Order: sequence, then C-alpha cells, then structure tokens
Amino acid sequence: MDNLNLIKILLAIFFGGVLGAERAHAGKAAGMRTYMLTTLAATTFTIIAQDALILTSTAYDPSRIISQVILGIGFIGGGLIFAKKDHVQGITTAAGLWISTAIGIAIGVNLYALATLVTLLSFIILAILPHLEEKINPRQDKHE
Repeated sequence: MDNLNLIKILLAIFFGGVLGAERAHAGKAAGMRTYMLTTLAATTFTIIAQDALILTSTAYDPSRIISQVILGIGFIGGGLIFAKKDHVQGITTAAGLWISTAIGIAIGVNLYALATLVTLLSFIILAILPHLEEKINPRQDKHE
C-alpha cells in the first residue's frame, strides 16, 4: 500500500469517527464504529475502483463501483427506517450513513477539501441543529 492510500484510509476513519462520535453521544444505535466503517468502506471501494482502472487493460469504468457503493448504502439506510405508531425513526441515521459514504468517496478520489467541508457541515447539522429545532418547535418529538 502506498502512503497516499494510507492517508486516505486514516482520514476516512477520522472523518467517520467525528460524525459517529456525535451520533454515539446522542444515544443512537449507529455510532462511531458504524460511521467509521461506512466511511472507510466507501473510501476503500473507491481506491479499489481507481486502482483497478490502472491495473486492467480492458475498458473499465470505475464509476460503476462507486455507483454500486451508493446503491448498497441505500439498502442499509432503508433497513434503518421504520414507522412506529405516529412517527418515523431512523431517517437521520440513514441520511448520516449516506453522507458518510459520500465523504468516503470524496476522500477516495482525492477531494480532501470537499470531504473536510462536508464532514464539518454534517457535524453541525447533527450536533447543533437539533438544539435550534428544539427552540423553534419545543413540542417536536425527540425521534429522528
């Protein structure tokens, strides 16, 4: 493994951990490990897609692997969302895993500034906006 891929892997774990730590702090089932693994998997699949392009001599489209990663996380996210009496749970967790996948893909294709910005914005959305929502609508359910 070259040093650049090692940096990508470590960055994916860190960014996934930032989002996952917030979710763990909020008491959600999908916490640090889940977010770290999701971001790491997306980065790894993207690295594989790019390296396969270099290693193969046939017509090869790495975007096909990336699109399948996005499709796969959609299935995982869909399994997290369920209706319970008068509310729906798991939507924020599913969206968080989806964005952590996008962050991992961004890292995998060397879009580090984008990955950093999206991680920061996602953290703000997950950690700070719930307090703002509470002030706007104090009677709102505490569910996702």
